[in-house]
This record gives sequence, C-alpha cells and structure tokens, in this order.
Amino acid sequence: MSTYVLIHGAWHGGWCWDKVVPLLEKEGHIVQAPDLPGHGSDKTPIAEISLQTYADSVCRILDAQSQPVILLGHSMGGLVITQAAEYRPEKINTLVYLSAFLLRNGESLMQVFGEDTESLLGPNVIMAEDQSYGTVRDEAIQEVFYGDCSAEDVARAKSLLVLQAMAPLVTPVNTSEENFGRIRRVYIECLRDRAVSPSIQKKMYTALPCERVISMDTSHSPFLSAPEELVAHLVSL
Repeated sequence: MSTYVLIHGAWHGGWCWDKVVPLLEKEGHIVQAPDLPGHGSDKTPIAEISLQTYADSVCRILDAQSQPVILLGHSMGGLVITQAAEYRPEKINTLVYLSAFLLRNGESLMQVFGEDTESLLGPNVIMAEDQSYGTVRDEAIQEVFYGDCSAEDVARAKSLLVLQAMAPLVTPVNTSEENFGRIRRVYIECLRDRAVSPSIQKKMYTALPCERVISMDTSHSPFLSAPEELVAHLVSL
C-alpha cells in the first residue's frame, strides 16, 4: 500500500482528481487530493498567494503522513511539488510530473512557459489590470485543457475553474542536489497536450532527467479522459 498526494494545476482544484481517487483507493492505496490556497473550496485571497504558500500547504500534508509518499503534480503543480520536495525530501518516495513544469534551480514557470511557442494557452490568458491574476478565454478552455474529454466533464470543469494568481508563476524555484535532487523522479508526458506542448515537456525532462518517462496519447487532462490508464501507470510505480 502506498500513499499518493495529488497536486492540481493552475485554475483547477482537488476536484480534478475525482475519477482517479476512487480507482487508487480501490487498489488499497491512501490518497490525498487537496486544494491549493485560492483553489477549489479554499478561499485564500489572491494577494496572499505565493509559491511559498503553495509549498507550505503541501508540506503540511506531507508532515501528517506516516510514510514517504508518491507526490504527483499536474501542470503548474509540478512547480509546487518541486519546491515542497526541497523542504521535505525525507517525506517523499517518488515525484511524478504529469504534463507538468519540471524546473531547474533558479527557473520560474513563466520563464519556461515563455519558450513554449506551440501552446494555445498563452494567447488565451486574460490578465487582470494589475497583473495579479489571469483567466482563460471561455471559448478556448476546451481546446486548451480538455480536447479529448466528454462534454459533461468539460462543462463541470469549466464551472469549477478559479482565478489564477500570477505571483507563484513568476517566482523561481530554489532547490539543491542534497534535497530535491536526491528524490526519484518520473515524468508522464501527454502527447496531445495543447496547454503544455509535448516539445516543451520533452525539453524539461531532458534538461532534468527522470528515472522513467511514460507517454500517454491524451490531452492535458488524462485524469478526466483516461483515468484508468493514468491509475495503471501510477500503480506501476
């Protein structure tokens, strides 16, 4: 039996794992799928959200576990699990990056995302006047995030997306070989992703190699479109 902690990406919440959690639990595993600050049912104000508050919220969950966990981050969640891993390496068995930002020490998400010329996300983000948060154009949401998802899943997801604070996305990760660098890493790439393009995924896991790279022929959201396949990969770890 393993403990899985599943960290969602930008605009999303712990709800995005609703198909995955019961499948992992059916296999006998313990699963936590929290809302990061300002996401899902967490009402932390935009002005109080930072990479530090994201990482601290994950560290509190890690501290409560009796055994080292499999810590998975989706998309922006990769940034969060990397920083949390630097703080709590002894609490993590494996880091799993699901179409996620796998950043080297000193890199920020926006720095790497700025190189992704194939992504449909960048041109469809609407920034607040004060640049403190962003939203995604409603008419682009399905193509960007949920290209192979059912109409029902897309409608539910769109109703649950929240404003995304920008502060965590422009903050560089601060990691070391002694802490983050000692933890086993696995990357799950999504080959039909229009948010984080396959080419930028490959660039990241090439620059910071992982023990395994697993490929899924899905959009950015396999937790909705291919939960059984995703869980099979997770259980194989």
